[in-house]
Amino acid sequence: MQPFIETLTIVFPIFLVIGLGTLLKQLRLFDEAFLQQTNRLVYQVFLPLLLFYKISKADFSSFFNAPLVIGSSLVIIIGFALTYFYTGRRQYAAAIRGSFCQGAFRGNLAYIGLAICLNAYGEEGLTKAGILMGFLVPVLNLCAILALLLPHQGRGEEKTPNLIAQTILNPLIIASFLGIIWSFWSLPIPIIIDRSLSITTGLALPLALLAIGGSFSLERLKGDLKLAGTASTIKLVLLPLLALLLLVSMGVSNADLGIGILMAGTPAATATYIMAQQLKGDAELAGSIVMLSTLASAFSYTVLLLLFKSTGLL
Repeated sequence: MQPFIETLTIVFPIFLVIGLGTLLKQLRLFDEAFLQQTNRLVYQVFLPLLLFYKISKADFSSFFNAPLVIGSSLVIIIGFALTYFYTGRRQYAAAIRGSFCQGAFRGNLAYIGLAICLNAYGEEGLTKAGILMGFLVPVLNLCAILALLLPHQGRGEEKTPNLIAQTILNPLIIASFLGIIWSFWSLPIPIIIDRSLSITTGLALPLALLAIGGSFSLERLKGDLKLAGTASTIKLVLLPLLALLLLVSMGVSNADLGIGILMAGTPAATATYIMAQQLKGDAELAGSIVMLSTLASAFSYTVLLLLFKSTGLL
């Protein structure tokens, strides 16, 4: 019973804050304009500051794990390749194929991944997950773009320009790599800046979780729920299992292994819905995958962490 209670204390605070965001939206204390601005602030300001701050103050040689980064990147690439092949064999329409594929491998690393690693492994877990995320975000973005655009090849459809530039200029990527440079070279942070960052970065994860809750809407469950369920199962079950097999075979163990599996098991990112709208994907299916996988991740993370408890990973 004790491991179960300890697991609930890790998982449910995150989803209670998400639920609070939903409640505040229902009470009309949030509106769409506020949520859009909050998401923009979190994504462009507060999360980049958090990543830079935590990574820059860490001992890079102690926190960086090359096999973890390589193995986690391979999980994403293999997930993309297998789902792209699967949807091709099933002969799904181009828009459906892109949204299914993206939703099955692109996880919400920034909002839920960092929060679950912080609750499970503390500040050390947050720092390790932040460094890992700095390398995974470019891989995720590139695979997501390919998943959405490749099905439309040869159909004479116009492509969205500057996608590579958008990937390179992603604020989370920039912040993570700046933090890595600061950490690698042991560069100092002036005490006034340090204390200001310490205050400011405390806003990032609470605001991110509230924004997820405020954005939650059953109206998005309009797409094919069978397809959405299949994509969610791949994301929450098969990718963590693949991460376990790959990372163990590469010698990753202890907290690093746990963090790799938890990051692989994140629910579909909200950005999958936005990108599906922009890049001719099936937005309704993408929205359904985001909603279903986020709801189901409360259960899947509980099971994962109970397994961690029983095997000594936590």
